[in-house]
Amino acid sequence: MAVLKATFIGALFLFLESIAGSPRMSAIACLAYMGCSTFFLFDSSFSYESVGIVLCVLTFTVEAASRELVGRPRLKSFALIAVLLASLAVTHHLSAAFAAIYFAALAGLEALRRHDPLRIGAAVVVGLTAILAIGLPFLWMQASGIPLAAYFGPVIEAGFSALLGKILGAATPISEHLGAPDKALYMRLTTLLALILLALGLATGFFRSLAMAAPSGERSGWRPIQAILKRRWRDSRLVLLTLLAFGLPVSVAFRLTNAGWEIGNRMGTFVFIGVGMVVAVSIVHFWQGRTPRGWRRIVPAVALAVIVVGGVASATINPIHGRYRVAADQDSVEPMGIETARWAKEWLGAGNHFTSDRINRLLLASYGRQDVRVKIKEGVDAARIFEGETLGPEEFWALAGSDIDFLLVDLRLTTAPPVLGFYFQPWQRQKGLPLSGAALLKFNDVQGVARIYDNGSIVIYDVRGLHGNS
Repeated sequence: MAVLKATFIGALFLFLESIAGSPRMSAIACLAYMGCSTFFLFDSSFSYESVGIVLCVLTFTVEAASRELVGRPRLKSFALIAVLLASLAVTHHLSAAFAAIYFAALAGLEALRRHDPLRIGAAVVVGLTAILAIGLPFLWMQASGIPLAAYFGPVIEAGFSALLGKILGAATPISEHLGAPDKALYMRLTTLLALILLALGLATGFFRSLAMAAPSGERSGWRPIQAILKRRWRDSRLVLLTLLAFGLPVSVAFRLTNAGWEIGNRMGTFVFIGVGMVVAVSIVHFWQGRTPRGWRRIVPAVALAVIVVGGVASATINPIHGRYRVAADQDSVEPMGIETARWAKEWLGAGNHFTSDRINRLLLASYGRQDVRVKIKEGVDAARIFEGETLGPEEFWALAGSDIDFLLVDLRLTTAPPVLGFYFQPWQRQKGLPLSGAALLKFNDVQGVARIYDNGSIVIYDVRGLHGNS
């Protein structure tokens, strides 16, 4: 993971340097990127996105560095970009989707831009790259049978509905009354101060960043902005990253809702590439100026330090691991759940089909090497099996006709509502109440289900005996 993180920062530095033409500005942008809530923990864990975001930025770097090449060197760089995009497509769907959006937007800006006739070839290469970035993930999705719409759809629909409801003043659903997770006041204040500093950086750097993309002869007053509005700019990549910074307030708005929090959090990983660029331009061209002395040296450095610390503070509910908390991501990961997952691997073997709540699915997949499932069958989520007081006919026959081998029930879910608002999946509607013990223990009375593990808090049921009834 350390190698991946170092590769990511190195690639991001080279990407931004090739666009801004300034190592100093690129270094500041990388520091500002560290204010992203996903940088220190989420993208540093062993997950698909940890690799996906690295491949994504490497692709951007190669494309930006090769934009002035012609002939055979350009073909070689295009082949490398194709290999990176293919690797990205099979690694992480969300990072591949962002790469597709980036290159599609870049191709759109190149089409809008007033070109020198000698630059038409470069625009064509960008268009071909966009086609690859869009087509390769789609082909992989079709070949592997990944239902991407079913995966993204509920999350996006629930998030946008919650955000629009807040904007339009609609009646707030019960799931939005769950309250904010308990977080130390100093962490909230640090995060808020970092957000204010980022907003200040965007406000003072946005037009300056756009002006950097204007032709060299249009660099005084508002003439650079006028040139941009007339579709005359040097580099579409700089224009795109500047516009991408607009995603920060959108991501913050999503994070103010329970249903849209996941969207806002994931957006930050990619939006902060543009945010870092604009903040760096603000510091270099506005706050420090041509002769950075005295407070002009100290204040920007302190502001960057606060932004980085704010990224750490917003990365987790509590950076100091304490007692177990229900459905609270890393605060829910503790020895009992880990030992249960290891027991499953040792005594049941790897690769069994399990379903459970979100935290225990992660533990079973990582420590237990089990094949965890979000759905029992198409159209029947795991939540329906666990939440009902009784196992209804539809749920029973869905379970009997599925390939699920084992159910893991965590009785600690009955002790408190979920800290992050959900037990199973973010898009599921919640009542803000704990699950009942009767609902989780109803499998004791189902014929064909065997209780094979019980440590007092976690129970594993063997449901393979049901499959003969299907």
